[in-house]
Amino acid sequence: MSETYDYIVVGAGSAGCPIAARLSENPRSKVLLLEAGPEDRNLWIHIPIGYYKNMTSPISWGYQTAAEEGIGGRSLLWPRGKVLGGSSSINGLVYIRGQAADYDHWRQLGNTGWSHADVLPFFKKAENQERGADAHHGGDGPLRVSDIRDEREICNAFIDAAVQAGIPRNDDFNGAAQEGVGNFQTTSANGRRCSAAVAYLKPARDRANLRIETEAMALALTFEGTRASGLRYRQRGAEKLAHASGEIILAGGAINSPQLLQLSGVGPGEHLQAHGIDVVLDHPGVGRDLQDHYQARTVYELNRRISVNDDVNNLARRAWIGLQYALFRRGPMTFSAGHVGVFTTVLPDSATPDVQMHFIPFSATRLGGELHPYSGITASVCQLRPESRGEVMITSPDPFTHPRISPNYLSTDYDRRLMIEGLKCVRRVTGQPAFAAHVTAEREPGAAVQSDEDLLRFARENGNTIFHPTSTCRMGQDARAVVDERLRVRGLQGLRVADCSIMPGVVSGNTNAAAIMIGEKCAHMIAEDNQGRTT
Repeated sequence: MSETYDYIVVGAGSAGCPIAARLSENPRSKVLLLEAGPEDRNLWIHIPIGYYKNMTSPISWGYQTAAEEGIGGRSLLWPRGKVLGGSSSINGLVYIRGQAADYDHWRQLGNTGWSHADVLPFFKKAENQERGADAHHGGDGPLRVSDIRDEREICNAFIDAAVQAGIPRNDDFNGAAQEGVGNFQTTSANGRRCSAAVAYLKPARDRANLRIETEAMALALTFEGTRASGLRYRQRGAEKLAHASGEIILAGGAINSPQLLQLSGVGPGEHLQAHGIDVVLDHPGVGRDLQDHYQARTVYELNRRISVNDDVNNLARRAWIGLQYALFRRGPMTFSAGHVGVFTTVLPDSATPDVQMHFIPFSATRLGGELHPYSGITASVCQLRPESRGEVMITSPDPFTHPRISPNYLSTDYDRRLMIEGLKCVRRVTGQPAFAAHVTAEREPGAAVQSDEDLLRFARENGNTIFHPTSTCRMGQDARAVVDERLRVRGLQGLRVADCSIMPGVVSGNTNAAAIMIGEKCAHMIAEDNQGRTT
């Protein structure tokens, strides 16, 4: 069974949804969008706090990293969305673009068209900013961006403490400057998540030229010489083949996109041959240069019952949480994975903020675990521009076997220094009068952990991903770069990659907004490159 399309988009996530939606705006273009996961009908997708459940649910790929000595010999869970909307359906909803300097650096590496001035129009094109349009924001795009709906006393105390510690107040991390402390904005509207699927696919689903197939697992690309000609995929037990008369765009993310390329014979030739895969293009960069933000979480016990822990652990208050949401779309069920954000500089040689903090008014035993029985909050810190790089490599020719993910966390002195100084910075903030007045004790890492060596050991043994993998199909001009500045796979025709895997380096902040921008820009470039083309 096979059909022919102008464009095949693999992965209906943060980048794939805007690509498919924008390409199908041209009624002459026939577009197929494939998603390995199901439709986004899970109720908890659309309730913001549902991220807490869904990161460890069947609509996540459930990846595990390889055990690494640098983090105490541990293997970490890496949730990635396996559902319409991809990770934008299960993420923490925080809307952060990164720093202007991130994109200017991409341009300085030779990637024409990727400076901040170049990408800002695509951020604005995507955005429907609750505060309205201005020089930095769009007001009529499909992606809803909203202010936090509920203030909490302890969150305001943390903001006041950060200001007391010398960090300026900033009410718009995506505006003129990123540095400062303030409430995050989220990809939500009226208490409901606005995933890439909600933003882009819902309005486009009735188009006759757009076909969306879910539960469709990509198996391998097909080639005619060095031109990508089609894709084999399995859907509900049946193997199918889709042909592309125009282009195939991989938008599966930093794990799936390099995995599919390797399964298709594009990647490090010796590694592919070792797994019995015929080499179409020996490309050493595919799957290499992996980057992610590594975080360490601090937990504080409060001296009054003002955290979400207290709401959840009390029957009457827990019932009120549900009523608040049902009646008013307010309360803890609207919370994202960060209520208050901090962007600041902890190393003297950093020209721009080098760490980010996420403050949430609850604390838990582990990712997706039970809340602590005491009144607790969490303040995590991550490195914004880590130097450490790892890789994603297949371990089998079977597409259903997860690849080996080796992040190589904390492998450089710079990253280790940043983590130590970041934890010290959290303590500087929480030690200020505005916050300290609410604290009974520092539970994690605890008062006994004081030396640099002890802080680093705590980070190694207790730190975790903050879910921002990038750079495994890196854009660039050097021999190891996988795609060029038009996102075309080097050495092949009819094939592009457009997702976080193309980032030359991870952006300074949460990655969802940048992934959507990449999708918008990719669709625009495809339209430019194929102007006047018809089926």
